[in-house]
Amino acid sequence: MVHNKYLLSFVITLAAIQSIHAVDYVVTNTATNTTGGSRFNNEIGFTYTKQTLTNATGFIWKIFRQRTTADRKNVSKVSLFIDDMDGVAYADNNEIHLSARYIGSYSSDLKREIAGVLFHEMTHIWQWNGNGQTPGGLIEGIADFVRLKSGYVPSHWVQPGKGDRWDQGYDVTARFLDYLNGLRNGFVADLNEKMRTGYSANYFVDLLGKTVDQLWSDYKAKYGK
Repeated sequence: MVHNKYLLSFVITLAAIQSIHAVDYVVTNTATNTTGGSRFNNEIGFTYTKQTLTNATGFIWKIFRQRTTADRKNVSKVSLFIDDMDGVAYADNNEIHLSARYIGSYSSDLKREIAGVLFHEMTHIWQWNGNGQTPGGLIEGIADFVRLKSGYVPSHWVQPGKGDRWDQGYDVTARFLDYLNGLRNGFVADLNEKMRTGYSANYFVDLLGKTVDQLWSDYKAKYGK
């Protein structure tokens, strides 16, 4: 009887955890008649894509140290569309739009590249943006920081120390954030949390004791760039 009570308690707890963490992923290929749409079906597939989205979400929560639902955005459904469009991908309003034209023209390891793209775009779904006040370069840099930590790094990315401005965005800013995260373990998670309600350049001073421009100068000096 006691054993059954514990078992029932465990099942209820597990169900509660699963319901709290459940995110529904819907993948729709609107470009099936294109080369890229066909490649998506044949070389990537819906199962791999949904698993990648699931893995990305868990990884992002870990990077951002978002251990409870109270720490995260309230997102219960993410829709991914493979569309016949230019560019690579973009995220908006809990939707990710992935370019079938990019898929059709990509000549290297397609599944690995798309996984990296999805980790980047899923970061946009979950990250805080300072109620629209955070610089776009920092937003994109954080998304590429997550991609960097995931290991899905393209060969064309800049090396550490490269770049003209700290908020240049994408790989340049991602490398800088990786340096800052080395100065303070969890810096990116702490910065993201601060951006839940707004944005200020003073966040860098609060967390690391120096202005972002000073930190950028230190970063460039370290790599002799």
